[in-house]
Amino acid sequence: MNKKELKQENIRLGTHGEDYGSWMSNPVFYIIGGITALAVVLAVLSFSVFHIMALGVLFSVVAAALVALLVWITWIRCQYAFGGGGIMEQVHRVVLSHLDYDGDGKILEVGCGSGALAIRAALTWPKAKVIGVDYWGAVYNYSKTLCEKNAASEGVASRCVFRHGDANHLDFPDESFDAVISNYVYHNVMGADMQKLLLESLRVLKKGGVFALNDDMKPKMYGDMDAFAQKLREMGYQDVQLIDTAEEAFGSHRRAAMMMLGSSRLLVGRK
Repeated sequence: MNKKELKQENIRLGTHGEDYGSWMSNPVFYIIGGITALAVVLAVLSFSVFHIMALGVLFSVVAAALVALLVWITWIRCQYAFGGGGIMEQVHRVVLSHLDYDGDGKILEVGCGSGALAIRAALTWPKAKVIGVDYWGAVYNYSKTLCEKNAASEGVASRCVFRHGDANHLDFPDESFDAVISNYVYHNVMGADMQKLLLESLRVLKKGGVFALNDDMKPKMYGDMDAFAQKLREMGYQDVQLIDTAEEAFGSHRRAAMMMLGSSRLLVGRK
């Protein structure tokens, strides 16, 4: 284990009452829970009121399947949670451990969510200023206020700035940052060309700057990422690699797939 990896292991977020949320959002539970309750009610009505046995059996099977789904996503939520399975934190460690960064200058996180990765970056590199941007849609209970509160609680508020932003069109000039990071963000941008999103993030990276961009890079959504990595090399980017974070962060592809992130890959390199 090198010095940077050891430092990552020693950083423990969420020990002062911070709220970093979970990748499995509350609305998912509300929707599935509501449909489950409806299926149960319809099953009861089919048996006891309408006396339609086949319909009752059908709704009972649907309800049972939905209960199983709720159990599954509850397990996933516990695995992701800070203070639970800790998978979110482990992924963040892996992402930053592959960033070949000297700690000087400015880091941009594209899609900062609750601020956890940006804050970890600030704790890892005490001289760096970290800017986190996010659209902060309604799916997650994340916000600029939450990020700022978490950063203050972790003692890095003076070096962390959070702004509303759109990954499609980052509101920064070309070559503004010394490092760019992102984690499981791009696949949430509906209707976007994933490779164009990656290029937009790299646009704001200084010449000589480094990047570590992690996502669930399903071929249907991302296309041929090996070809994209080669394209970056031909454009002059150096040390470009695709790292299997499904294996490295989750322990196995099977476990990553059970948590809906089986195609996790990390794109790293230097501009």
